[in-house]
Parts: sequence; structure tokens; C-alpha cells
Amino acid sequence: MSELINNSENRKRLLKHLILQLHEGSAPEQVRSQLMNLMQKIPYGEIVEVEQELINEGLPETEVIKLCDIHGKVLEGNIDHTFAKEVPEGHPVDTFKKENAELVKVVKQLQELFGKISDLKESEIPENVNRIKGNLNALMDVDKHYQRKENLLFPFLEKKNITGPPKVMWAKHDEAREKLKAAIEVCNTDAISDLDDLQSAVEFLFTPATEAITDMIMKEEEILFPMAMDLLTNLEWYEIYQQTLEIGFCLYDPQVEWRPEGTESQTEHSKSDENMIHLPSGSFTPHELNALLNTLPFDLTFVDKDDKVRYFTQGEERIFARNRAILRRDVRLCHPPSSVHVVNQIIDDFKSGKEDRAPFWINLHGKFIHIEYFAVRDEKGDYLGTLEVSQDLTKLRALEGEQRLLSYNK
Repeated sequence: MSELINNSENRKRLLKHLILQLHEGSAPEQVRSQLMNLMQKIPYGEIVEVEQELINEGLPETEVIKLCDIHGKVLEGNIDHTFAKEVPEGHPVDTFKKENAELVKVVKQLQELFGKISDLKESEIPENVNRIKGNLNALMDVDKHYQRKENLLFPFLEKKNITGPPKVMWAKHDEAREKLKAAIEVCNTDAISDLDDLQSAVEFLFTPATEAITDMIMKEEEILFPMAMDLLTNLEWYEIYQQTLEIGFCLYDPQVEWRPEGTESQTEHSKSDENMIHLPSGSFTPHELNALLNTLPFDLTFVDKDDKVRYFTQGEERIFARNRAILRRDVRLCHPPSSVHVVNQIIDDFKSGKEDRAPFWINLHGKFIHIEYFAVRDEKGDYLGTLEVSQDLTKLRALEGEQRLLSYNK
């Protein structure tokens, strides 16, 4: 066992040395040759460990991003997956991989179109540009694939102290997105008018865009997914699985529901923490939630379905005076008699479903105040109460031009 550990340490030490050679300006081809010889023997997990160590030691992430470009040329087929875990059907990684298979199909369709360009007649150019555009638009669906990685998978990796590689991969996502957008934009203009224009677009826009997609697929399947399978528990994967629908899928809809054994009881147990308020999109301590609500730049007052005042925020700059004496009081008693008929109409219209919001704005003591009432409904559309939102818009109405630089002016 000690021999294996030493071999692992030696491999990582040598890999780190080669990467630093690149950073210091050594000839990329020479280092790439040495890197390929090393990578033929290195497990997927060690590549991630070395990237993370280099970033922790101060190597700029931009340099590691450059290494990713070399990865795409030297890693494929040269990484040891002997101990990689099997992926259950319906698992988030299974969905990622099946999406990748669909993306590869689209790339192959594009490559077939590229290969026939030299034989096209001038009159056939518009039709073929439209076909290319259609496939590029299909590839743009990869944005949902990337969003699920960025917003669902990466946060769990960061909790395992894998912070650098996700940042690097996110940067490569953005590069792929920009290349796809540029390629699609050219298809939407009159920039391609003859075969030379089309050949140039293929060489400098379309092919780089498809290569960005396929390079990322290789990095995912050779390195990211096996490593993530090792690090994340079934409960963590199930949390990712449950949130996946909020973002959506890429060119593929899962056919199998996945629920690992024991996740339901563990999830319920996690929600039983008495010190936390658990919501579908996150959780707070009561102290955090109170501070957050009081930090909002507007006043909130909530009236329940029985027309009783249940809550109001206590920010530093209140627009209308509130005190705890109004809690559990009928909202009609909190308004002057002359305006009660308006309160009644709003509540009646909200309860009946006739309306969902009622805006007002007034000038008060030299300030422009916006007041809006919102019907609060559950997922079934049932009325739960009314939310009053009041905000001083005086300064916002006076804004002109733009402010793009950081400024803390009051």
C-alpha cells in the first residue's frame, strides 16, 4: 500500500512540475509530450487534486484554464477508471451522460454538414446555413446542462473543498456559451454570402464552438463525474436530483425516477432541526431571517386570510409607523374610516380571485412613495393573505445615465 501511495505522490508531484513549466513559459509541445506520458498512468482523482493544490498555492486560475485546453488534447483515453463507481439509471450523472450523448449526435450532424460544404453550389448556401443554425440552436440547450453543474453540483463539490476546478470549468462553460452565441449570430446576419464566407465561418466560428462542447464532454466523463461519484453521498445526489426540474434538461428527458434507499427518512430528519427555518430554496436561523427581512429597502406588512395583521418588518427607515399593538388586529381597524371601503374592495377582489395586485403612489412630505398590495396564494391558488409593500422611490426616480463603477455614496 505504501508503494501505491508513494507512486501517487510522485505522479502528482511530476504533474505539478509540468504544469508549472507551462506557466513559466516552457514550449507547450515539449511539455505536452511529457504530460501525455504521465497522464497515461494517472487516476482521474489525482488530476483534480493537483489542480486544486496549484490554485491553493497561488497559481492563477487563468493558467489552470489554459491547462484545460491541453487536457482536451492529451487526456482522452489516457485516464485510469479502474475504481470508478457504476452510475445507477436515473441518477443525475446518468442524466448528464445521456444529455452528452444527444449533444454528440448534434455535433456529428454539424460535422457532416461541414464536410459537404466544398461541394455546395452558391444557391445552396442559404439552406445549409439554416441547417447549421438549427443544429447550433440545439447545442445552445447545453446551457441548462451547464447551469445544473454550476448551481447544483458545484456547490456540493465546494463543500468538499474542491473549489478551484469548478471555477475553472465554469470559465470553460462561459467560453463555450460565447462561441455558440457568436456562431449563431453570424447565421442570423448576411455575413455569409458565398462559399469562402461559409468556409471561414466553419473554420473560425462553427468548429471552435462544437469543439468547446465535445472537449467539455470529455472532461466531464473522464474526470468530473467519476470524481463527483466518489465524493458525494446518495443523500447529496438526491438533493441535486430533486432540484433538477427547476432548471430543466438538455436535449433529453429522463425516463426513470431515481430515489436511493433511505433518503426520505434522512431528508425528514434534516428538516427536524429546531434551530432552522427550512424553505424549498434554502434555510435560515430565525435570527438570520429577521435580519434579512429588516434589511430589505422597503416596508412589508402581511395580513392573513382572516384579515388579521400578522407581521411587519422593522427596517431603519420606515415609511409608515407600525407597532406591535396592531398584531392580530383586524386590518380595517388599522385604517381611517374614510379609506376602509378601499381596503374592503382590495380584500374582496383578492379573495375572489378577480385581482392579484393593487398599486398606488403618493407624494408624502416631499417624497415619492409607491405602495402596492399583492394577493398571497399557495401553489393551488388558494388565498393565504395580502402583502403590503411600501417603498420610497424618490432617489430612484432621480437617477440618470449609468453607474458601472463601484461607489458607496449615500
